Amino acid sequence: MTKYALITGASGGIGSAVARKLYSEGYSLYLHYNTNLQALLQLQTELSEGDKLVHLVQADLSKSDGVPYLLSQLNHSIDTVIFNAGTSYYGLITDMTTDEITQMIQLQTTSPFVLIQALLPEMIKKKFGHIVMISSIWGITGASCEVLYSMVKGGQNSFVKALAKEVAPSGVRVNSIAPGAIQTNMLGHLSTDDMKMLEEEIPMGRLGKPEEVAEAVAFLISNQSSYMTGQVLSVNGGWFC
Repeated sequence: MTKYALITGASGGIGSAVARKLYSEGYSLYLHYNTNLQALLQLQTELSEGDKLVHLVQADLSKSDGVPYLLSQLNHSIDTVIFNAGTSYYGLITDMTTDEITQMIQLQTTSPFVLIQALLPEMIKKKFGHIVMISSIWGITGASCEVLYSMVKGGQNSFVKALAKEVAPSGVRVNSIAPGAIQTNMLGHLSTDDMKMLEEEIPMGRLGKPEEVAEAVAFLISNQSSYMTGQVLSVNGGWFC
């Protein structure tokens, strides 16, 4: 039986790594993007050498009509959801505009809630499903100058813990991964010196790789983690552990 996974934010570093890993594990994929179509076209071409399907779906999940538009593009029952869409805002809380606040809360809190709410009934009917939220280390510890991002990522972790209890009797497992500093464009605002200082703060002495997050995702949706649900798995090289 073909397994279908939906990966939001699939054009980014972590999202594309997760896509490659799940494809290698036998999943057909729905890869979501907002604006970076070119990156996903390249990834689709790369993966097309296999025998699984790769569908591209577009939606702006920072807007209230984003989830309904995404759902309208799904033609198969989804077994696995990896919610990875999201960007941060670096700056003082007092400098954030109302629009920036509204969009981040929609993208990181409201949209995942509504999306998963819509996809759950079919999982419950089949008594099978996996949901993994890609949260952040800041959702656990909090970060100055990333206050709203810390808040919504903390909300994702609480969502996972609560939903896991609700749907465990229905055979659906819900977990979260809280990456630390990973080699992606999310760190693009840091200078070379800042990056070096960051690496020195991390006990393992380096940034994480997107592929290392992808391996954790694969573990959480595999039978190897069959008794794990409601967990927030830190992938951070010992940083803030």
